[in-house]
Amino acid sequence: MAEIPTSGNFEDLPLNTGAADNNSSLVVCFGEMLVDFVPTVGGVSLAEASAFKKAPGGAPANVAVGISRLGGSSAFIGKVGDDEFGHMLADILKQNNVNNSGMRFDCSARTALAFVTLRADGEREFLFFRNPSADMLFHESELDLKLLEQAKIFHYGSITLIEEPCRSTHLAAMTIAKKAGSILSYDPNLRLKLWPSPEAARKGIMSVWDKADIIKISEDEITFLTGGDDPYDDNVVLKKLFHPNLKLLLVTEGSEGCRYYTKKFRGRVTGVKVKAVDTTGAGDAFVSGILSNIASDISLYQDEKRLREALSFANACGALTVRERGAIPALPTREAVLKILQNIPE
Repeated sequence: MAEIPTSGNFEDLPLNTGAADNNSSLVVCFGEMLVDFVPTVGGVSLAEASAFKKAPGGAPANVAVGISRLGGSSAFIGKVGDDEFGHMLADILKQNNVNNSGMRFDCSARTALAFVTLRADGEREFLFFRNPSADMLFHESELDLKLLEQAKIFHYGSITLIEEPCRSTHLAAMTIAKKAGSILSYDPNLRLKLWPSPEAARKGIMSVWDKADIIKISEDEITFLTGGDDPYDDNVVLKKLFHPNLKLLLVTEGSEGCRYYTKKFRGRVTGVKVKAVDTTGAGDAFVSGILSNIASDISLYQDEKRLREALSFANACGALTVRERGAIPALPTREAVLKILQNIPE
């Protein structure tokens, strides 16, 4: 599989110039939004940390903000507690020009919290507080149907598939969006500690696999979902994970870049090398980068040259995010992405 150069005509990539009311290219993100508590010093355990900095988190919410920051149109649907943290998160979405009209507030459960340990290499470990948290108690009757029907792309993860009633709400939202003509985008975002068992995680994640049009996974997730197979083996990916209805399968490889698979072609796009401070949100930034471009050019994944350029853009989004602490604060603007790409040699 040939290496794909990271340079290209990035200025020509499609750009959503409208805000979150530009429904023609709206990306609706469904799922969890929570508060991350990150040690102010890296490379220490939670017990050793002397202080923590709070930051908004939750993969679907990160993607929604990332798309907006890149100039795209996005909305978030999810549930938080009717508490100070929940209203803080709603305000953060509003400040970042994300349509938050699909958010709901639960009076009986708190907003989810996560303590995140940053290892010396910038990788993370998690300790979650959600027993249950408000996001787990999202009911189908609380869905914003109009917002779902406006989605050009409907993006989701797998955490909302773990418990009822949220699981049924998730499935209903997928059905509504699909019937309205949305492209379904899936990033499993495996958090094994939240599932009852590895078997339950594997079954739950795969239960909606064949519904998605676009799937983004990591190397570790390939190994987990295939029961230990080689994540770098194209035959494994194509035989076990590429389903007949899938338009685009993306495999992220951290700083090495990503691989892409469609029915017609496959390849690799090299990554952008930077010094990693905190990998939180890097995958979400990558997803934001590719979805913001597909939302503006729905045939993008049918043209390999255009797809390669968009994936280089997405790789740069991820690279810029790991240079700072926290996910949402570190998500880049389109201008910052184009600048770093222009500095990459041919």
